[in-house]
Amino acid sequence: MGDRDDQLKTELAKVGIDDAHAQAALDIDAVLQVWRRRVFKRELGIRALNELGLELDLAQMDVLMAVWAPDNEFGPDDDEAETMVSTVATRLNIDPSRASRITSDLIKRGLVQRAVSQQDARRAVLELTESGTRIVEAIRHYKFLVLGSYLKDWTMEEISTFLPLLERFSAWSESAACPGAPVTDEIARLRDQLSDI
Repeated sequence: MGDRDDQLKTELAKVGIDDAHAQAALDIDAVLQVWRRRVFKRELGIRALNELGLELDLAQMDVLMAVWAPDNEFGPDDDEAETMVSTVATRLNIDPSRASRITSDLIKRGLVQRAVSQQDARRAVLELTESGTRIVEAIRHYKFLVLGSYLKDWTMEEISTFLPLLERFSAWSESAACPGAPVTDEIARLRDQLSDI
């Protein structure tokens, strides 16, 4: 496997990516792939639902969170916005019909309710019921108990270094969408090599 990475690093060097940065990219990718598989499985969310004894699935939990719209996930500007099914779909990046089905189920279960918009009386908005609010608050409390207990062993210096770098890195795909000419030329070459497949 090391030989494959060495070969890849040789190719990357041709477009100006030195050995140290190529190795960093390989190392970061390895960590991200493991993290992606764990996040995709939603281990923390499943643990929260199980340990709190909640008979919800992850999609229902997500919709409850999207209706409640915590600032740290959706931003403080979202506090003023009224929440409709289309808002839930946008916040979760899911199909509106899926958001509608999940929301309807949560309404039947008494966790979400429809209310009249204060901005337009013809429009229905979504709100959490008291039970829905209690569930969201318990899940968030659980989540931050777990994350906080993990982070308590980090120094504030480590956290203040890590968080800005994580925020910066989280936008890498947007920045990488416009690589320079040597990289786009190499991508075109790779595409041409695969044209006969």
